[in-house]
Amino acid sequence: MEQKLWSISELADECGVTTRTIRFYEDKGLLQPQRAGSNRVYNYKDKARLILILRGKRLGFSLEDIGEFLALYHAECDPAHASQLQYLLDKIQAKVKLLRQQQEDLALTLQELTRIETECLSHLKLPNSEEPLTP
Repeated sequence: MEQKLWSISELADECGVTTRTIRFYEDKGLLQPQRAGSNRVYNYKDKARLILILRGKRLGFSLEDIGEFLALYHAECDPAHASQLQYLLDKIQAKVKLLRQQQEDLALTLQELTRIETECLSHLKLPNSEEPLTP
């Protein structure tokens, strides 16, 4: 069975990123494509890695975290990937805790800003609208 290969531009198009993004992940050691002469060629594993990298970035994980996760996945000493799953679980739980705290902080900030806005409007005796004052 012949394995499908992508060029860098084909992979970029398929994953919705630029070729520069892919080269950046290569420079960071997260992707290691094969070469066909001077051209990079990417297989299904490379595409899967790129999808995982993009998903990790979208979820707010650092490139270091993503790299560790990918390295654990390829560790042959853990065929059930238990260490990878535990690492991922720990990172997810930490990220959820951080996001919940940020959500609380944001809610408090919005409440405070709304209170200050109301006070300003009250002092200016303006209707509660977004129309600016005219001099």
